[in-house]
Amino acid sequence: MVEHGISATHAVVTMDAALPGIIWGWMITLNMWAKSVGTGVVLIGAYLLYRHKKEEMPNLRWMMPLLSFIFLNIFLLFTLTDLHQPYRMINIFLHPNWTSAITVGAWMASLFTGLITLMMVIGGLDAFPDVARHNSLAKTAREHSDLYEKVFPFVVFLAIPVTLYTAIIMAESSARELWQAPTELMQMLLAAFMAGSAALILVSDAWSKEARQDLALILSMAVFFSFMMYMGEYFFSFKSAEAEATLEYVHSGGEYNVQMLPLS
Repeated sequence: MVEHGISATHAVVTMDAALPGIIWGWMITLNMWAKSVGTGVVLIGAYLLYRHKKEEMPNLRWMMPLLSFIFLNIFLLFTLTDLHQPYRMINIFLHPNWTSAITVGAWMASLFTGLITLMMVIGGLDAFPDVARHNSLAKTAREHSDLYEKVFPFVVFLAIPVTLYTAIIMAESSARELWQAPTELMQMLLAAFMAGSAALILVSDAWSKEARQDLALILSMAVFFSFMMYMGEYFFSFKSAEAEATLEYVHSGGEYNVQMLPLS
């Protein structure tokens, strides 16, 4: 038959091809940590507002959405930069494929960023009443200050899937078997707790002692459990010959011996 004469039909999958350099460089690491800060400050901030009075954390109302806004935009910027055809990203919004985790995640992240922007504007204008005092848009934002509290529950709800959807993308990528462990969802959540609490610690000088103690406890617990889960993924069996061979190479001081640590 004709197909027996076509060389493409006799292709053989091989695993001994050389890697074309570092697959996940600093850009992907920065991307993932930026998203962890952007969602983590919201999750930790919501917990602190539930546990403590607003007066104990005077700058949280405007600093939390500001930090989230900055790091979410860093995350989105490097997500676009990492694409080979970044302008094609518009097709996710014009021609969405709702069976794709990338599409669903992009829509959720965009909605999350939009709501965070609204909270940042309202929180900042309320905290600094002399800023843009005669601006009509600023006046409108101050008149609708109650939108902050109305939007906040939806932002907290969205922060969870925006934090976790990257793990689902990894699970769909068959070439990234080392990152397909079932614990990856929890690793993403713990990374958000670590990054969010660490970021808020830097702006908590005027907070009460109890609120800062809660931040320190969250950070230490998140670091501990994340490290334990990483050690389990690093040393215990994946029950796959390809993954085991890769781990043996890494354990013996291979190319990714150090690089795997910040990606865990």
